[in-house]
Amino acid sequence: MSSSVDKLEEIAQRYHANDAVPDIHIENLCQEYMIEWLLQHVSPAGRVLELGYGDGLVTAALCQSGRRVTVIEGARTLVDRARAENSGIDCIHTLFEDYRPAEPFATILASHVLEHVDDPQAILGLLRSWLSDDGRLICIVPNRNSLHRQLAVLMGLQPQLDTLSERDHLVGHQRVYSLSGLIGEIEAAGMRVVDSAGFFLKVLPNSMMLDFSRELLWCLNSISPRLPKELLANIAVIAAKR
Repeated sequence: MSSSVDKLEEIAQRYHANDAVPDIHIENLCQEYMIEWLLQHVSPAGRVLELGYGDGLVTAALCQSGRRVTVIEGARTLVDRARAENSGIDCIHTLFEDYRPAEPFATILASHVLEHVDDPQAILGLLRSWLSDDGRLICIVPNRNSLHRQLAVLMGLQPQLDTLSERDHLVGHQRVYSLSGLIGEIEAAGMRVVDSAGFFLKVLPNSMMLDFSRELLWCLNSISPRLPKELLANIAVIAAKR
């Protein structure tokens, strides 16, 4: 366990706890935009499990809405931050693979998780076992078919759509997903997809959007429902047990 925890702590220190990361405002604004959609699909009464704390924006919104939230986080730095920033939160310092809940959850949120883990299929199997019979799993992942990736291939900046960038490696990504690939993995884990969505018209890499105004970045998010989800930077699915 220690080597995996050490790796998560290293990523937390160089990204989430690093004030010098230049594009964090872009990523955080994307999370801000998605919160309203997420809250519409998270059970208001049942227990909620969030995998990973990240920058804490989603966790704060869930707690402020009155949901009963449990967070699993492998990086000690982020566990301490989660507890300090959210009064009464149940934040457990453990790896996903080692967690065993005492009772099932009505909603499990795996936002930008599957692209990080060594074995997504094993994690999805665990998540299914942690869901109540009528529960919902919400998964959000980066989209390999995002417009900015397609443009990068056309321009010769990357050889394939699923080539991982320097930024992907910085935050610990091991893969990106197509919508059909994500659905396939979820179905293979014994669940069915009941809804899907896409977010953020990402026209360029983050490094080329640093000077974009907040208004423009917000509009690149808010235009999402008008566009095919397969072209957007992030894809989300809601799944239930079969």
